[in-house]
Amino acid sequence: MAVDYLIVGAGFSGLVMAERLTTQLGKRCMVIDQRDHVGGNCYDEYDEAGILVHRYGPHYFRTNSDKIIDYLSQFTEWHPVDYQIKSYSDGRLWSFPINLNTFEELIGRPSTSEEMQAWLDQKRVPIENPVNSEEVIISQVGWELYEKFFKGYTRKHWKCDPKDLDVSVCGRIPIRTNRDDRYLKEEFQALPKEGYTRLFERMIEACGDLLEIRLQTSFEEAKESIRFKRLVYTGPIDQYFNYRHGKLPYRSVRFEPESFGPETLKERETISGKRGFWQAEMQINYPNDEDFTRIVEIKHATGQSSDHTTIVREYPEDVGPHQEPYYPIPNQQSQKIYQQYKQLAETEEDTIFTGRLATYRYYNMDQVVAMALKEFERLNS
Repeated sequence: MAVDYLIVGAGFSGLVMAERLTTQLGKRCMVIDQRDHVGGNCYDEYDEAGILVHRYGPHYFRTNSDKIIDYLSQFTEWHPVDYQIKSYSDGRLWSFPINLNTFEELIGRPSTSEEMQAWLDQKRVPIENPVNSEEVIISQVGWELYEKFFKGYTRKHWKCDPKDLDVSVCGRIPIRTNRDDRYLKEEFQALPKEGYTRLFERMIEACGDLLEIRLQTSFEEAKESIRFKRLVYTGPIDQYFNYRHGKLPYRSVRFEPESFGPETLKERETISGKRGFWQAEMQINYPNDEDFTRIVEIKHATGQSSDHTTIVREYPEDVGPHQEPYYPIPNQQSQKIYQQYKQLAETEEDTIFTGRLATYRYYNMDQVVAMALKEFERLNS
């Protein structure tokens, strides 16, 4: 079989490229994926309890880009949501990210933004140019809040000390002196109204007969049976080059779901404070004593009406034979290795490397979509 483009990976990167290449340029494409479903890590499904869950951890869509909103809105309506989380430390729940509510919980009385700022100015460690994740946090809030909310969580998630990680790891978490307790800062925060999987299905439908999807198919298998003019590769860049410069380090996650019915949820009302929910908010972080890093109850965000619910505990792990590589480890050594692969990639003719794994960087979903659209525009220019 012959196609114009072979696209490796059926996540946002691959399917955006496929949709643009087929509908705008009339190119014949094939998308392959090793998994048994489309959507990559954004895949969602209804579990046995009837709850729409994100199989690979919560995906909180947000963006400040009208271009991305307009593009994706061709394939979905939206369910607006302000993502709310808490952090469990010292035997209680705290408002998080750190804001004026957190400060009032800490001192045990009402306060003001001015008092909080003065307190932070006293506590923070003066570091003009932070060079790692520990420094970026202690330079903003000092040691007490760093150790309460950041240090243990980061160690569990990354299996290394925050001082050995790039500024970007903890630096992306906002610190506020007002009462804005939203987890994210972007103007547009929403989920696809019918779920991510339905969004992807509509993208595929738009491609018509010019697109074929082959699941449970590896790149090695595809190369033996499919002739293609150009390649779009969204998989691990080190794997593409047969680990010539060594394996790039990643962290993985084990997801352990647990579902509950009406009787349990009735008993939990005094804890959650909300009818029909197991916990108080969509996400609760556990930075210190527990083996898991967080518990997510995505029904808070999806707005689904049900007398059942599902929570998911997340346990960070090393990448092994059966674990997916989720999080590139951002430090100097890993970047040295990636730069060698990037140089190799630049010599590959008729091959586009795009997406998280192919560029070895953690991107939000809107950034992944933007990258794919940019690659398409470059092809079409």
